[in-house]
Amino acid sequence: MTASPQNRGVPLGMPQLPAPDFPAEVRARLEADAKEVVARYPDSRSALLPLLHLCQAQEGYVSKTGIRFCAEVLGLTTAEVTAVATFYTMYRRRPSGDYQVGVCTNTLCAVMGGDAIFEELKEHLGVGNNETTPDGKVTLEHIECNAACDYAPVVMVNWEFFDNQTPDSAKALVDDLLAGREVSPTRGAPLCTYKETARILAGFPDERAGAVEATGGAGPASLIGLRIARGEPPHTPIVHPRGESTTEGGE
Repeated sequence: MTASPQNRGVPLGMPQLPAPDFPAEVRARLEADAKEVVARYPDSRSALLPLLHLCQAQEGYVSKTGIRFCAEVLGLTTAEVTAVATFYTMYRRRPSGDYQVGVCTNTLCAVMGGDAIFEELKEHLGVGNNETTPDGKVTLEHIECNAACDYAPVVMVNWEFFDNQTPDSAKALVDDLLAGREVSPTRGAPLCTYKETARILAGFPDERAGAVEATGGAGPASLIGLRIARGEPPHTPIVHPRGESTTEGGE
């Protein structure tokens, strides 16, 4: 009789099931929060995305325990939850830093210097893509698009914008994060930790004084086209496609 791969000591890469549960006090607190989240939806399974964020707010990533929790609360299989958790890149699959530093390397940001920023940050921090500094503070990753092409190159920290970056400014930014110094996004709400951000994304209010008011709207560079369409007077010069200097109004 031939021995099975397991009997021969060959690792199959299969998860150890069942996953451990949260400690009782943590489970009770998460269940109370989950009940509030599920109540927002006519179909409970629609609450899966915010519940995954809720688990990240607890652990900093979606662990097997978090997947088990979501499945039990919503009456789903762990396979169904895993399929969603591994589809969206905003759900971390392993422990990560307090600050998720994402460098856009998509076309426009790359041309404007995003690739150079990413390469210099890797060397400066001594980590690769999706790796975390030894002190657990900063995780570096390249992002395909930060949806802020008019501010290229863009770096995001816990999904807050740091626009028009250079290699030097990006290195100064991560140095401040590592040193525990306060940093302010170019626009948007004040910066908070990744776990705090995850709780906000789960749909719970940001209770920091002035945080909601600080979120603001689109920045000036995003509104230039709208202002031109409205026929508003030009305020800043733009460059004609053929290289001829002109103004927003085409004068």
